[in-house]
This record gives sequence, structure tokens and C-alpha cells, in this order.
Amino acid sequence: MAGFGDGSAAPERLHALDAVRGFALLLGIVFHATLSFLPTPSRVWIIQDSHPSVTLAVLFFVIHVFRMTTFFLIAGFFAHLNFHRRGVRVFINDRLQRIALPLVVGWPIVFAATFAVVFWAAHFPNGGPVPGAAGWPPILPGFPLTHLWFLYVLLELYAATLVLRSGIAWLDKSGRIRAGVDRLIGLVMRSPLAPAILAIPIGIALNLDPAWSGLQGVPTPDQSLITNPQAIVGYGTAFGFGWLLHRQIDLIRLLEQRWLRNLVLAVGLTVASFVLANAPQQPRPDAIRLAEAASYAMATWTTTFAVIGVALRFLSGFSATRRYVADASYWLYLIHLPIVMALQVAVFSYDWPSLAKFATILLVAVPTMLVSYQLFVRYSIIGAVLNGRRVQKPSEAAEGEPSPGKRSG
Repeated sequence: MAGFGDGSAAPERLHALDAVRGFALLLGIVFHATLSFLPTPSRVWIIQDSHPSVTLAVLFFVIHVFRMTTFFLIAGFFAHLNFHRRGVRVFINDRLQRIALPLVVGWPIVFAATFAVVFWAAHFPNGGPVPGAAGWPPILPGFPLTHLWFLYVLLELYAATLVLRSGIAWLDKSGRIRAGVDRLIGLVMRSPLAPAILAIPIGIALNLDPAWSGLQGVPTPDQSLITNPQAIVGYGTAFGFGWLLHRQIDLIRLLEQRWLRNLVLAVGLTVASFVLANAPQQPRPDAIRLAEAASYAMATWTTTFAVIGVALRFLSGFSATRRYVADASYWLYLIHLPIVMALQVAVFSYDWPSLAKFATILLVAVPTMLVSYQLFVRYSIIGAVLNGRRVQKPSEAAEGEPSPGKRSG
């Protein structure tokens, strides 16, 4: 996932975007850590803690509003950067190494560990049935991608983008279509209604799903090799917009200029969306459903713009610590699920406040995973696959201090 940076154009902005990418992945760990504390038992989670928390339910909702849309926008942005720096063949090989290989190799290991924890949790009073156990092995296209679904969707989006780009390049010999698209992206970005415009596709997709509720956000495509329409629309829009945004990189300055306005709007829209999502579910008048879908979609894009704008405003300079954490975030996200689940099972019956349990889970899981990254990944073949090869400095080897290190290739 690393290797996104480019020192040739606006490097300070790319430091900020790399930080956002890492932040989105780390928020995924926090997001999954909240799931055992939701007041309403989840049909998809392994255990219900003895001390549910409304505060953590709100945190769950807020993170889910924007995290993956932000991630896919950044992914599309850097995909276009790398495509034009490296060319088609090198880009494809790079994505196969850094996305496809971790999915193929990592999934069996993570799934086996996760299944073991789920089986353990099923034996506790507040545990649930082992998801998918009765139907294992799954009948394709059903498949438990777990939290690694984002790698699968990324591969789909890379493939679709390359095919679409090839078709447009063949049809658009003069470049008029691409120039027109660039003008359209410029008009959207310069408009104060940009988040609302970008929210239209996912808002329509969510409203058309009769089973959708704002509490679930964009349905996670983690149980099938056929990605659901809402995820295709929502994350495809974000990825495609990020790809096109990099064609006019200076437009991203508008997000920095509007960070405060977008942040205020994001808070208001997220609150409105949360209230609507928690309104009585039956009956749900069409007008309420439409308002819920519209507010959620606009909250998603306004918060995405706000987060990126805040990063551009305050995190543009290089920071060795932020770079280290951003590099480590990919490994941490890949391995975190069974670790977080095991800790949730371990603490669920303790008579502790929910926030104390939640903090304990994170304070045990995150440092442990960071140590594993430093000792076994950063300068190993695993790190070379995930982030590119690094050469350890003599001072780091002697002192054990985190550093951005050096890259080659």
C-alpha cells in the first residue's frame, strides 16, 4: 500500500494524504473494537459485551460514515499517480504484489485465526453461533472475505479502471472526452455543492435498497465474491473521483481552503443522519427513508472532504513518526481482526466500565502489533511486499528507533 508518495509534484500534500490513508486503516481497528459494545446485539459479530455503551455506538457510527469512502478516494488518487509514473506493466505488477499477494497469502492465515476465536466465543453465554459454520465450505460466489474484502474490491476497481481507460484512450484519439471530463471535475470541485453532487450516486443506491438502514452504512461486501451494488457505487465513485482528481492535482488545494466549512457541515450532517437512523424503524415513510439516505450520503462525502482538508492544512509537512505509522498501518490492519476479537472475548464478562475494556483492547492490541511490524515486517520480505524494500540504517539497528528508512525500487 505504500509507495504512493511522489517527490515530483506537491510533496507536502502527499505527506498529508499518506497520513490520511494510514489514519483510515487504523480507524478500522478502532471500528472493529467497538462492535462487541453495541447496545443492540449485532447479527454479524461474535460476542455481546456485558457492558454495552452508547458512546461506543456513536463512535462506531461516525467512523463508518466516512472511513472507507475516504480510503478509496485516496487509493484512486495514488493509483493514478503510480500509473503515470510507472506505466501499465509495472503498475499491474506492483498492484499484484502489494494487493493481490497479501489477499491470497494472508486470507487463509487470518481466516483460520479468526475462525478459532469465533469458535471459542460461541461457547460463552453472550457469544453467537459460528458464522458460516453450517454452510462451510461456502457455495460460490459466497465467500467469507472477512475484513480483507477491501483488497478484493481494490483489485476489481483497478481492473475496471484499466479497461475503461483503455477503451476511452482508443475512442478519444483527440483527447476531447478526457478534456471534457477534466472540466467537469474542475466545475464540481470549485462548486460549494461538491459533496452533495458526489453524494448523489450512493444516496440513490442506498435509497433503492428496501432493507437499508443508516445504522449499517454502506453494506460491507465481505461475504461474497460478487460485490454488492451499494459498495460498487459508493466506493467506485470515490476511487474514480480520486483517479480523476489527480489529473488536476492543484484542485486538491480547495479542500484545504474549505476544511473548516466542511468540518462544520460534516458534524451537522452526521448528527442528522444518526438521529434519522435511530428513529423508529417501522413504519418508515418514503420521505423519511429518502431523508435518511440523503443525509447519510452527504455526511459521507462532507466528512471525507473535511478529513482530507484538515490533513492538508495541518499535516502537510514531513513527519518521521507519521510516516512510520502510515507504513505500519497496512500490516496492522491485515492482522488485527483475530487479535481484537480475542481480546473482546477475554474481557467481555469482566465487571469493568465499557470504556475501560475498550481502551484495554486497543492498548494491548496496537502496541503488540507495532512490535511485530518493527521486528518481523519492516525490514523483511513481508515488508518488501507490502511497502517496498527498506534498508535499515546503522543507527536504527543499534538504537531500535523508528525511522522512515530508505526505499529502493
